[in-house]
Amino acid sequence: MTDLTLSGLLTAHAPAELIAEAQALGLPLWTDIPPEASHVLCWQEDSLRLQAVHEKAPVWVDLVGGAAAHRRQFGGGRGQPVAKAVGIKGDYLPRVLDATAGLGRDAFVLASLGCQLTLIERTPVAYLLLKDGLRRAAADTQVADIAQRMQLHFGDARSWLTELAAGSGPLAAQSFDVVYLDPMFPEPGKRAKSKKDMAAFQTLIGGDPDADALLAPARQIARKRVTVKRPRLAPVLAGVKPDFCLEGDSTRFDGYLPTRPAEAAAS
Repeated sequence: MTDLTLSGLLTAHAPAELIAEAQALGLPLWTDIPPEASHVLCWQEDSLRLQAVHEKAPVWVDLVGGAAAHRRQFGGGRGQPVAKAVGIKGDYLPRVLDATAGLGRDAFVLASLGCQLTLIERTPVAYLLLKDGLRRAAADTQVADIAQRMQLHFGDARSWLTELAAGSGPLAAQSFDVVYLDPMFPEPGKRAKSKKDMAAFQTLIGGDPDADALLAPARQIARKRVTVKRPRLAPVLAGVKPDFCLEGDSTRFDGYLPTRPAEAAAS
C-alpha cells in the first residue's frame, strides 16, 4: 500500500472468517467508512469488492463469468502470448510459480490450459480479492477443476524466492519449471487510460520498486525458464538483457534461462 492511500474492510455483512483474516493481515476494520479512507473492501452479492471512495466502479475477481469466461472460450487457447511465453507445447504443461499473483488473471489462463500454478501475493487487499475469487470459482462446476490447479499463498516473493533458492522456506518441498513475474510497473501517463475500476486498484497497490530483486533467485529456482511480463516499452528487469523475448502490441514477455547458485557452479 502506498503512503497516500488508506484501505480497510467494511465489516457490514462480511463473513466472520473474512473479518478475522483481514484483521490478521493488518487491515483496518470499519463499521463506517472514515473520512480519511481512500479505498474500501466491502461484501456485496456474496463477493468481496474493492472500491475507491467516491467512485462507483468496484474491483472484484470474477473467474467464472465476464471477461474470464470470454477469454477461456474465445481467447485463443494455447495460441495466447502468455501460453507461448511459459513454453506450453505439445504434451508439455509446465509447473508454474507465479510470484506476483495480483488478481490472478494470467495464472487462471495457464491453469485453464492444464498447468499447475502456485501463486504468491504480498498485498493484503489483492490477496483477499483473489482468494475470494478462487473460492467462488471452486464452487462453480464449469471452472472448479481450473481453480483446483491454483494454490494461493500470502507472502513476500522476495523472501520466499530467496529462501527457496537456498533450499528452505514454505515452498522448499516443491519444484517449478517456470517462475512467472508480472510486477506492477507504474506508468503515470497511462494510468488515466485504465478503466476506473483498475485505476483504483493500481492507485492502491502502486508500483513494485523492489521487483529487480526477484530476478536472480527466480533464475536459480526455475528448471526451464523465468518469464517476465512487462509493458512493451518498459526497461528490462534488473537491467539484465533477456535470453529471448515475445513482443505484443502493448506488452512483452522477456524470457530468462535458469542459472545455478554460485556454490553449485563452482563445484
